[in-house]
Amino acid sequence: MTARVCRALRTAVAVSFLALVSACASGPPKPTVDFKPGYDFIKVKKIAMYRDSGQVVGDNPLQLSDIQRGRIDEALGYALVNRGVEIVDDAKDADLLLSWHLVTQHKTDVRTWETPAYGAGYGYGMHGRYNRYSMYNCWSCAPTRTEVSVQNYTQGTFIVDLIDPGMRKSVWRGVTQSRMKGNHSEDQGKYKEAATAIFASFPP
Repeated sequence: MTARVCRALRTAVAVSFLALVSACASGPPKPTVDFKPGYDFIKVKKIAMYRDSGQVVGDNPLQLSDIQRGRIDEALGYALVNRGVEIVDDAKDADLLLSWHLVTQHKTDVRTWETPAYGAGYGYGMHGRYNRYSMYNCWSCAPTRTEVSVQNYTQGTFIVDLIDPGMRKSVWRGVTQSRMKGNHSEDQGKYKEAATAIFASFPP
């Protein structure tokens, strides 16, 4: 793998969070949310970052830099504070621990469609060339050819977990999935907007 390709892949993973959750022009896509039934989320007042948060696994298991992880942590913390939760540094003081990770997977999108074969004669026949409607009557019998489009891309799944430290299990999960983009952005406002979308329904 060339150095140029490696740099391109690293850039794609580095901006994965932004690419995943702000992929739509109309705003970040709505995440899929699941949580433990009966869990008392009202008692959750303080959240700390999980020590192993920020992993990247899958077909492109490239690690993010501390700066890049910091941007995502800041955005997720910002969104939680706006939901009435305090972010603390010491996990011992937290009611829940926040962990996020990214899973990448190579995908191939294959699409086929039929198009008229150029050069085929239609619109003539027993009524002669003056029957201008015959082309519509016999359109389905005109020769066609199959067109094929193949596109390779990387699909990213961004997963956020809130873990109960006593149970050592996740009690809330938000998942956003999209095709990863290669454009780079350091606009922290975009990260915050995306994180806000993830926690829009928290607490459940």
